[in-house]
Amino acid sequence: MKTTIIAGARPNFMKIAPIVHAIQKAQSEGKDIAYRLVHTGQHYDQKMSETFFEELRIPQPDTNLGCGGGTQAEQTAHIMVAFEKELEAHPCDMVLVVGDVTSTMACSIVAKKLNTKVAHVEAGIRSWDLSMPEEINRMVTDALADLYFTTSEVANANLRNLGAKPGQIHFVGNVMIDTLLANFDRFRKPDFYDSLGLQERQYIVLTLHRPANVDEAEKLTATIREIMDNVHDLPVIFPIHPRTAKVFTESGIADENLHIVEPLGYLEFNYLVRHCKAVITDSGGITEETTVMGIPCLTLRDNTERPETCTIGTNELVGTDPKAIKPALDRLFSGQWKKGGIPALWDGKTAERIVEILLRG
Repeated sequence: MKTTIIAGARPNFMKIAPIVHAIQKAQSEGKDIAYRLVHTGQHYDQKMSETFFEELRIPQPDTNLGCGGGTQAEQTAHIMVAFEKELEAHPCDMVLVVGDVTSTMACSIVAKKLNTKVAHVEAGIRSWDLSMPEEINRMVTDALADLYFTTSEVANANLRNLGAKPGQIHFVGNVMIDTLLANFDRFRKPDFYDSLGLQERQYIVLTLHRPANVDEAEKLTATIREIMDNVHDLPVIFPIHPRTAKVFTESGIADENLHIVEPLGYLEFNYLVRHCKAVITDSGGITEETTVMGIPCLTLRDNTERPETCTIGTNELVGTDPKAIKPALDRLFSGQWKKGGIPALWDGKTAERIVEILLRG
C-alpha cells in the first residue's frame, strides 16, 4: 500500500502527525504500507508551517510544491498543476487528504483525474455556509473521496444523506485530539508568559481570522472593544494571524490589557490555552482542543461544522454581532459556563484506526 499524504496549511500538520507516526509504527511491525509526504506550501510563514514539522516530530516532507500566496483561484490552480506533476512522477494507491483547506480540495481533484483513490480525514463535517471557502473545499472533496474517515455521528449522517455507501464511511474519531494528547506533557510556556505576569485562569486567549470578523476595520474594532470592555480587566493575549494583522494595524486599536503577539507554535499556543480562563475565537479546530481540555470557548461565528463541541463540549456559538459578546462574557465571569464532556472516540487512537483500515486495502 503506497499512500501520498497531503499537508498544506497549519491545521493540516496537527492532523497528519499522528497518521505519519501510526504508519511508521506499522512499518516497524513489518506491515506493507509506505507513505510519501507532500507539502503544498500553501502556508509559507515559518510560524504557520515549518515550525510544526519540528514541534510535532514529523519528518521533513519528501517535496514542497511551493504554492503559497495568490487568490483562492490562483492558489488552487498552482497546487493542481504542481501536484499533477508530483503524482505522475510518484504514483500511489491512495492520496490521503485532511481537513478543508485549499490543498485538500485541489489535490483530491488531481488524484481522481489520474484515477487514484482518495481518502478524506475529517470527512462529512458541514457548516452549511457557502460563504466559507472551507465549506466549498469540504463539499468538493467529499464528492470525490473513496474513503471517509469521520469525527462524529453527525458527520456520518451528513455523508449518508449525500449518498455515501456505508462501507465507505469509517467513524474513527479525531486526529487533532491524537496530537493534543500525545503532546500534552510537552506544552511549553511562551517567552512572554512571565514577562506579562500571566497567572493561571487569569487571562483570556483571543484568535480571529475569518473575513466576517477581520476584513473590515470598523467591525474588527467593535468586536475587540466589546471584548476588552467586558473581561474585567484581565489580560487578553492575541496571537495575530497574518490575515488580521494588516487591518488591525490600520484600525489603530489599542488597550493596555490587550497584548498582541506573533503567531505561536503548537506547543506554546496550547500551553497558553491549557492555563487560560477562556478562549474567544472564530477557529474550528481550537474549539475541539478546548473541549478536550475543559476550557470555556466563545466562538464568534453564526454556525459551526463541529456541532459536537457545542452539544457535548465547552464551546458556545456567540455569533458575529459584537453586541452578543457581553452577555456571553457575563455568564463566564458569573461562573455559569457549562462544564462539557468529550465526544466518543476522541481518545488519542484515531490514527491507529485509520492505518488499520488503509491496510485492509
